[in-house]
Amino acid sequence: MDKKSINFIPEIWGGIECSYNRVQGKYFDQLQYSGHYSRIEEDIDAFSRLGITTMRYPVIWERHCPSVSGAINWSLSERGLNALRDRGIAPIAGLVHHGSGPRYADFSSPAFALSLQEFAGKVAEKFPWINYYTPVNEPLTTARFAGLYSLWYPHNRNDRAFVRILLNELKGVVLSMQEIRKINPDAKLVQTEDLAKVYSTRFMAYQAEFENARRWLTFDILCGRLRPGHPLWKYFLKYSPTEKDLRFFIDNPCPPDIIGLDYYATSERFLDERLEKYPAHTHGHNHRHKYADVEAVRVRLTESTGIRPLLREVWERYNIPMVLTEVHINCDYDNQIRWFGKIRDACIDLRRDGVDFRALTSWAMLGSFGWNRLLTAAGGDYESGAFDVSGGTARPTPLADYITALSADPDYRPSVLTEKGWWEEESRFIFETHSPLELESSGEPELKEDCIER
Repeated sequence: MDKKSINFIPEIWGGIECSYNRVQGKYFDQLQYSGHYSRIEEDIDAFSRLGITTMRYPVIWERHCPSVSGAINWSLSERGLNALRDRGIAPIAGLVHHGSGPRYADFSSPAFALSLQEFAGKVAEKFPWINYYTPVNEPLTTARFAGLYSLWYPHNRNDRAFVRILLNELKGVVLSMQEIRKINPDAKLVQTEDLAKVYSTRFMAYQAEFENARRWLTFDILCGRLRPGHPLWKYFLKYSPTEKDLRFFIDNPCPPDIIGLDYYATSERFLDERLEKYPAHTHGHNHRHKYADVEAVRVRLTESTGIRPLLREVWERYNIPMVLTEVHINCDYDNQIRWFGKIRDACIDLRRDGVDFRALTSWAMLGSFGWNRLLTAAGGDYESGAFDVSGGTARPTPLADYITALSADPDYRPSVLTEKGWWEEESRFIFETHSPLELESSGEPELKEDCIER
């Protein structure tokens, strides 16, 4: 790589898993599980040694304002944010991370957006030097988990609840940025969402079509694109309280300054109606048909899959600067390095092709707890990230060493990158290959607008 190619090297950012989600009446706090509250400056010293320039850092609404009239104790956030500033790391303040809001203003209520707006203004007043915000992390994913799948509060399983939650979250984003910009006109919205795509047999193509239209909703709505003619306009008219709720976003567009995309090995899915070919735990339905929903990486597909085509689709749709805001795989250290390194290679290629891709983020730097149970219970299995906190301190892992080496030398390539990751091996295919003739033998139902997932 010659010196001129350095212009194609994306930055490396960092982030800590900071979900603060509610299940029934209990709130689960990832930062408490990781022990970060007791090691704030120590942890941030460790992060700074990696050479990162920017960091997603929480200022969680539910934790700061659990009651409507209580005074805000800023001490923990103030310590963390000031420590980042002192070390030359720009924070991206996250206000709601898979949360549903405090009890007095949960996202089933219109009070959510107005109350979040008020809190966002207080954050901007307290920390006027912060320039980057994510008021609500992954709104679409959170609305699905809470409104369609019943995993998180308020444990609904219907389209109306999903639509209500998503619109309240996104209205909260719009109002929060309006309030923040009254104090800091230069504040930027870094809006995160899962980088997902669904593939299917011919028979389940109608469901895949629905989900692939739905995957854009966070950015389409914020950009004012959900309007007559949009594939899901009629769906939203059917389930929204009023058309006025939809017109709000047309009248108040709030496009992200940076699109943040979270990508995992499980982000791409494959749907198949032939249940007998798949384990029972993969089975679901949409009230029309039963089908299996499995990781696309486990199925031999003819379509182009993976990070390159997905990022290019986002760029061609929005033409807004992009960042990968979560890059993580729960695996052995060699494969963690391969996952990060090979995604970085893809991002460099996209930058060479003219895509405005800014950075990739080492996510869950302190690891995460309980995602094997989708955060439905306290604690849970621990998976490490750039650091391992299972011993009570933030111990650098080989992934941290790799990121540190890249910060010093962008050309650095460890020997493990010459080998395939497990997601590239033939052994990853655990479900049958589907021949085109077999797929054509099934019917092809038309799109049904009120489909939901299992």
